[in-house]
Amino acid sequence: MKSRQSAHKRRSLITLQDPKSPISEAFRTLRTNIQFASVDKELRTLMVTSSGPGEGKSIVSANLAITLAQAGKAVLLVDADMRKPTVNHTFRFLNNEGLTNVISGTATLEDVIKTDTDVEGLDVLTSGPIPPNPAELLGSKRMKALIEEAQTKYDVVLFDTPPVIAVTDAQILASQVDGVILVVSSGKTNQELAVKAKSLLETVQANIIGCVLNNRKLSGNSYYYYYYGER
Repeated sequence: MKSRQSAHKRRSLITLQDPKSPISEAFRTLRTNIQFASVDKELRTLMVTSSGPGEGKSIVSANLAITLAQAGKAVLLVDADMRKPTVNHTFRFLNNEGLTNVISGTATLEDVIKTDTDVEGLDVLTSGPIPPNPAELLGSKRMKALIEEAQTKYDVVLFDTPPVIAVTDAQILASQVDGVILVVSSGKTNQELAVKAKSLLETVQANIIGCVLNNRKLSGNSYYYYYYGER
């Protein structure tokens, strides 16, 4: 039986709740751009990060995962932010088991993946119990094996990671995935920090495929508009 956290309000999943909205259309544009981001190699493992906290990377990750699933892809959304996990709140799952259990060898993927997401084709792997050493776990051989196993079961594996500037976790994972998406928040993200985040990702030879401008409010429009552009 699926366990849910009634105490947490479900985050806005606009692509699920209002698929005809301009924001949902923007996410479909983002999906299309990702598909064309690499000509020679299909991007099957992606991660979403930001320079700092509160810039919307987790909600972008969730809505992008839904949009990919709506296109018929088998998608696994993984909460790799083992310091401040939020994916469990977004989809209202308990977080008593998840990614950390698989990496530590106390559970298998099949044991802890949540399939009842209300979105056909989308499964979720919550972070699990918060560990004392998330960076070491993300850089472990078991994490590499988990990524390889997930690719045998899903068309796209999407990781929500901590901000780049704060900790090294995102850099560690960036070197293991096919593509990285950097989220910046309009009017909030410091330009120098965004440039520094990009530089840190390039240090580990991450494949930065683009940037999402989040929370861009258009005049005369009540919606916020997401824009995906070239780096």
